[in-house]
Amino acid sequence: MSTTLSRRTFLKAGIFGGLALVTAGGIYRLTHAADTPRHFTLDADARAILAAVAPVILAGAIKHGEPDVEAAVERTHKTILALPLATQKEIQDLFALLALTATRRFLAGLSADWADAPPAEIAAFLQRWRVHSLGTLQTIYHALHDLVIGGWYGDESTWDAIGYPGPLKALS
Repeated sequence: MSTTLSRRTFLKAGIFGGLALVTAGGIYRLTHAADTPRHFTLDADARAILAAVAPVILAGAIKHGEPDVEAAVERTHKTILALPLATQKEIQDLFALLALTATRRFLAGLSADWADAPPAEIAAFLQRWRVHSLGTLQTIYHALHDLVIGGWYGDESTWDAIGYPGPLKALS
């Protein structure tokens, strides 16, 4: 009995394996519907991340007390809910990723939980992502920054602090 593999046997095995994968993929797709995007859910992990990141991004604009931080978190949440569902899912995935201890340490460089992380370490992590060589991390930084800033300054009650009189009144 020969133990060497002939080219014909190799090709047959390749074709059979390919057909088996296509069949298994088709069965999986028929039995499992594709994920439909859902609205962003501000769970405890996402709330903790936003409560840690928002005061650093809005440094000087808000007080570090509970009411201002909670207002920033809620405004950011409302801003996220105004985005398309596919984008909300991506943001949900980002917060889920950042909530994991291993990825928080590896990607953000934070050893403490989000609630216990010192603002200086969070500021350093945000700065690293802002100028990181990977475009993905820069994009994530800018998304976080714009969501928090947009949510905060999108509220009319914050305009006085920056001297913005508001949009021009329509001519009547």
